Amino acid sequence: MVAGGWRVELGATVLKEGGTQFRVWAPKSKTVNVLILSGKATGTVAMQPEGKGYYSITVPGVADGDRYLYQLESGNTFPDPVSRFQPDGVHEASQVVDPEQFLWTEEGWRGIPLEQYRIYEIHVGTFTREGTFEAVIQHLDYLVDLGITAVELMPVSQCPGKRNWGYDGVYHFAPQSNYGGPEGLRRLVNACHRKGLAVVLDVVYNHFGPEGCYLDDFGPYFTSKYRTPWGRAMNLDDADSDPVLEYFLSNAAYWLTEFRFDALRLDAVDWIFDQTPKPLLRRLADEIRQHRERLGRDFCLFAENDTNDVRLINSPEKCGFGLDAQWCDNFHHALRSLLTNEITGYYEDFGQFSQLQKAFQEAFVYTGEYSRYRRRRHGGPTENHPGSQFVVFSQNHDQVGNRKCGDRLSATLPLNQLLLAAASVILSPYLPLLFMGEEYGERAPFHYFIDHTDPELVELVRKGKHEEHASGVCEGDIPDPAAESTFEESIIDVASPKEGEQAVILAFYKKLFALRTTLPALQVFQRDAMAISGLPEQKILFLRRWSGGNAVLCLFSFSNIQQEVPLALPPGSWERVLDSSGQQWRGPGEEAPERVEGGEADGSQRTMIRINPFSVVVYSTNLSGGDHGAS
Repeated sequence: MVAGGWRVELGATVLKEGGTQFRVWAPKSKTVNVLILSGKATGTVAMQPEGKGYYSITVPGVADGDRYLYQLESGNTFPDPVSRFQPDGVHEASQVVDPEQFLWTEEGWRGIPLEQYRIYEIHVGTFTREGTFEAVIQHLDYLVDLGITAVELMPVSQCPGKRNWGYDGVYHFAPQSNYGGPEGLRRLVNACHRKGLAVVLDVVYNHFGPEGCYLDDFGPYFTSKYRTPWGRAMNLDDADSDPVLEYFLSNAAYWLTEFRFDALRLDAVDWIFDQTPKPLLRRLADEIRQHRERLGRDFCLFAENDTNDVRLINSPEKCGFGLDAQWCDNFHHALRSLLTNEITGYYEDFGQFSQLQKAFQEAFVYTGEYSRYRRRRHGGPTENHPGSQFVVFSQNHDQVGNRKCGDRLSATLPLNQLLLAAASVILSPYLPLLFMGEEYGERAPFHYFIDHTDPELVELVRKGKHEEHASGVCEGDIPDPAAESTFEESIIDVASPKEGEQAVILAFYKKLFALRTTLPALQVFQRDAMAISGLPEQKILFLRRWSGGNAVLCLFSFSNIQQEVPLALPPGSWERVLDSSGQQWRGPGEEAPERVEGGEADGSQRTMIRINPFSVVVYSTNLSGGDHGAS
């Protein structure tokens, strides 16, 4: 039983009255036994059929920490598909976990509204040298001081070995054992909430990893109707698919109740195939909405995909799925290609200043236009959805780790362009996401790495990674995903004292988040409270936002030369609150004036100012009456 009335009715459930209930879906087996391997009740117990392929039994004496396996009709034994802990890895026994043993101390925590999300993405294994949930806790004050409001964990479901991105998970209910298992994960979530940080978990509902997945022995979890880039698709709309749907709904319930996560990031939802009238994504959104109402807590569902499909966040009344927000790859591609001039892979569709301007205006760059990379029309309009329904970034695990050498922007871009990239994301009218280490210009790469035990599988991964890489330049060989050194090179040093250029970058990120906190105009996301325009030939972008009596003007220069640009501002005294070309940011010195006096209310009076190459300048004012700085 879990909080709020939302139950997880599969796996091993410790009962308040004593003993443990075991329940499994195994329609491919005529009999199922549970083998209790440790504790006071060791032995083999036959499970009772419930019908429709379900088996269950309550075993007295079995308690938290006891190990067990399921034995099918074939005589073969397997871990529990809904195991809550795999202490010895994907091939060994499962362990009973009693969530009531953990004492939560996050008094009064109710989550944060969607509009307040400022996300910091972490890979637990490489965020610290220790690579554990516990080790992350000591850096939470650092994240709060930075201005972060939400920590996103890359997938933590049990994977083979000890080195993995997490997308090869095969036990979606079992937190990775070498990270600290369920106890360590609860401690991390609890600590985050005590610091005022929401926690987002990246979950994978489109496939299972290739090693240690024994689901085929239990039931028809997979379908041959579809195929994903990572293997077989999940059976969500074929015969006997209802229990598979229930598996994933239970998994979402599990993370949000037994672990008290605040949000789920649904990986690559365009590879979740469900053609039923009420597909998985819609059911998840409905369950989350009801759970939010039951507990009085804020919960969010984020969708990750690159199809530019606004139906994900459209309401059911508009034939949508009703998810809260979605990742916006187009913003990243437009920004990165403009700064780096890359034209390989999907970047061949980008590189124009007008595309970045459109990304600021509409989130999606491709809204039905022809894509050379995809060789077809791509995307659809965002239909005036507020900016808070889109997550943007200049780097994330995919956009760094899927490059040939896993190189970050800090490996190639000069300081002024790194600061410009940061400002473009954090001052944008969207939800910003940072990738761990970005905030101080971390130089360590983030490679793709695995720890499979099957040599043939390792070779297939090596071959696949060589064939799929479409971006970046790598001198020498692409790092071997299976080599421990590839993993070791990806570990960052967030705890080290930041000096020189790294200290400047870190201070600049803090300044940006401070502006977003203190200026009301940077806290609104409605389209009618902002205006975006540009000077394409000069590569200057203007972003104006207003809220009540506060208005903000952000000028972004993507030009490599100093430019003189006209400002049309309503009456008022506009104060410069940021210029990234200032000497404190190791720039040549500010050219834009400290204060600009607005002219006519209709914006007909223009003031010319100078702005340095690859820089951002921000002005703020307090307005009276209906003036909002939109001219």
